[in-house]
Amino acid sequence: MLSKNLKNRLIKDKVEPYVYLLPFMLFLIVFTIYPVINVFILSFKENYSYLRGTFDGWSLENYKEVLTDDKFKQSMINTFLYVLFVVPVSTAIATFIAHLLNQKIKGIAFFQTAFFMPMVTSITAVGLIWRFMYNKKYGVFNYFLSLFGIEPIGWLTDSAWSLVALVIFGIWNILPFTIILLLAGMQNIDEMYYTAAKVDGAKPAKIFFRITVPLLSPTIFLVSIMNTISSFKVFSELFPLFNGKPGPYFNLYTVVYYIRYAMMEKRKYGYAAAAAVILFICIMIFTFIELLIKKHKRFGASK
Repeated sequence: MLSKNLKNRLIKDKVEPYVYLLPFMLFLIVFTIYPVINVFILSFKENYSYLRGTFDGWSLENYKEVLTDDKFKQSMINTFLYVLFVVPVSTAIATFIAHLLNQKIKGIAFFQTAFFMPMVTSITAVGLIWRFMYNKKYGVFNYFLSLFGIEPIGWLTDSAWSLVALVIFGIWNILPFTIILLLAGMQNIDEMYYTAAKVDGAKPAKIFFRITVPLLSPTIFLVSIMNTISSFKVFSELFPLFNGKPGPYFNLYTVVYYIRYAMMEKRKYGYAAAAAVILFICIMIFTFIELLIKKHKRFGASK
C-alpha cells in the first residue's frame, strides 16, 4: 500500500509541473510557434490569394521579387542605419544615466520615476508630441537651435533630416527600458569593490570605467541584444512621426513598414512573408554576432 502511494506521489510530482505549464505552452504554440511556421511556409507560395486560399505553386519567386525591389533595398539600408545608431548610443547614454540614478542622494526617487515615465505612455501619443517638437516653425528643437543662430531645420519635411529625427526619437523611446535593466545590474554589484577602490584613492571616473562598466558588461550585452532585436522591428516610432507615411518623400521605408506595405497595400502576402523571413534571418545573424563578441570578450578576460 505504501509503495502504491509512493508511486502515485512520484507520478503526480512529474505530471503536476506540466499541468501548470500547459496554458502557457498552448498560448506559445497558438500565438508564436504556429504563426512563425505559417509565415515561413507562406513565403514559398507563389501568387498566394488570402480570400481564395489558393496559390500557383511552390518556389523562391517571392524572395527574388523582394530582394530585387528598390523599396525593400531602401528599407534594409534605413533599418540597418537605425540599428547602428540607436543601439550603441542609447546603451551608452542609459549606462551613464543609470549610474547617476544609482547614487544615494536626496530626491533620487523623483528622478528615477521621471526617467521611467515614458514606459507607461502610449508610443502613439508620445509620437504626436514629438511631431510638435520637431515642427519647423514653432518646435522646441528649432527654438533651441535658433538661440545659437542656426536656421530652422525641417526635421519631418526634409528627407536629409528625417532619419536623424527618427533616430533621436528612437533613442529617447528605448532609454527607459534600458536604464531599468542597467540600474538593476548596477545595484547587484557588490559594494566591496567600490569601498576598496575608494580606500586606494581611485577617482569617480576611474571607478566607473574600471569597476562599474566591466562588472556591468553581462547586463550591457543583454540590453544590446534586446535593443538590437527591438530596433530591427522599428515601426511604431515611424508611424506617428510622419502621419502614417514612411518619411516626408516616402524615403524612410523600414523592413517592418515594407512588410505592412506589401501586405496591406499591394495585397501580396507571399512578398510580406518573404520580407518577414529575411528580417528574421538578419536579426538572428546580428544576435549571433553579438553573442560571439560577448563570448570572445569573456574568453579574453579569463586569459
